[in-house]
Order: sequence, then C-alpha cells, then structure tokens
Amino acid sequence: MFTSFRMLQGTSSAQPYDIEYLVVAGGGGGNGRSDNYYNGGGGGGGVLQATYSEVALDTVISMSAGGGGASNTNGSNSTLSGSGLSTITAIAGGGGGLINANGNAGGSGGGGGADDVTGIGGAGTTGQGNAGGNGQGGSGWAGGGGGGKAGAGQTTPTNSGVGGYGGPGSQISVIGANLYYSAGGGGGWGYYGSPAVGANGTGWAATANTGNGGGSNGTSNNSGQSGIVIIKMLTENYSGTQSGAAVSTSGAYTILRYTGTGNYTV
Repeated sequence: MFTSFRMLQGTSSAQPYDIEYLVVAGGGGGNGRSDNYYNGGGGGGGVLQATYSEVALDTVISMSAGGGGASNTNGSNSTLSGSGLSTITAIAGGGGGLINANGNAGGSGGGGGADDVTGIGGAGTTGQGNAGGNGQGGSGWAGGGGGGKAGAGQTTPTNSGVGGYGGPGSQISVIGANLYYSAGGGGGWGYYGSPAVGANGTGWAATANTGNGGGSNGTSNNSGQSGIVIIKMLTENYSGTQSGAAVSTSGAYTILRYTGTGNYTV
C-alpha cells in the first residue's frame, strides 16, 4: 500500500490546499555582433505569480521552464498546468532588434535596433513585463534597451552614442530570499557621440533561471537567461510525489524549483 509523505508525518487532512506559484519565461537574446553596434537589448521573460486555491488531492500539476533566446531571438515560454486548473503561460522575452529593425514583442519587449532607421522597441505583455526602448535612427546611433518586469527599457539618449539601459528586474520572495527576475539587457552602442554599451537593467546577472534578457555587448552574455517554475506549499500538505524538482524548505513551507520539465501530485 502506498504511504504518502503527509501520512508518514501524521499530518494528512485529506483536504484540498493552496499552492503558490512563480512562473518565469526565458529571456530574449541581445546583440551578437562582435563590434557591439546598433542592436537592441533582449527583453526579460514574462513573470506571473499567484496562488492556486484549494487544489484537489491527486491533481497532477505539470511544469515546463523555457530556455533563453540566442542572439536577437525570443526565448521560450514557461508553463504550469493541471486538471481543473487554469493553465499559466509566461511569455518569452522578446529578442533585441537587429540593425534598422524593431525589437520583438514578448513578456518584456526587445529594444529597437538603430543606425539609419529608428527601430521601435517591442511591446511587453500586460501583467508580465514592459516594452523595450526605441533605438535612434539617423545614421550611426545606438540601440534601445530591452524591457524588464519592473520597468520599460530606455529609449536611446538622443545623439549620445550610448545604448539604452535595460529595464529593471523585479525582486520576488518565494524561496525565502528576495531575488531579482527578468531584467532587460542594455542596447548596443552607436558609432557617433560618446559610444558606450547601455547598462543592463537593475538586478541583471548572467545567471541561469532568472529570465534576464541578453545584453548587447556583442562578445558575451548576449543570450537570454533561462526561466524557471517554482511552487510552494505548507510542508504539512506536501505529498512527496514529484519528478524533476529541486526540493527545499523555508520555515513552514516546502518549495519545488523546476528548471526543465516535471510534475507534482497534490
């Protein structure tokens, strides 16, 4: 006979219970040009955080964390779903715009490219992120910053040659610490003015499973960072039946972190 973790702990109430979730999509890619010029920064992956209320016992919840986008391409969506539950889809971050091209739409949008034509920053998804900043057209100017969860990417400062700053990430506490997720990447520099790559958004790091957009520095860290799916419940309710998760505890809670695919049985 199967004995659940709850029964072993003597805490099984055989009642539905709440499950908190955080779903972060993969970030969009920034500039892959070795000379850094003109491209927009990648947008951060979409972020969704809420609670499933009174989830029925034996419900199987499935998770999939999206990967980051390569140079100037969108990342991949992250999802959370289960029978009788609303499917949660965090939208991938938009890739930064190429030279003379618009940034891609996404969870947060990629920054617009630049040079002869003004590239428009990609739109963000309502409730998940923000738009990318515009590049500056007019021959030789800089690219816009990618959008972040906590703010839009910066439009390139006029005639400065400095790429737009990436939008800030959002500090979220779900695993017992305030961590930043989904910051935008900075835009590539222009040819004229005082050329400089735009700074990445507040909280940005080249760290997997943050959903950060790729910066347009042209040589490293231009790919978007992968996303993550996290669920959290009172330890007294935790069934112990899961696959694919890194399991930890914080206070009275058990936390499951998924960086690929997996599931949890309530």
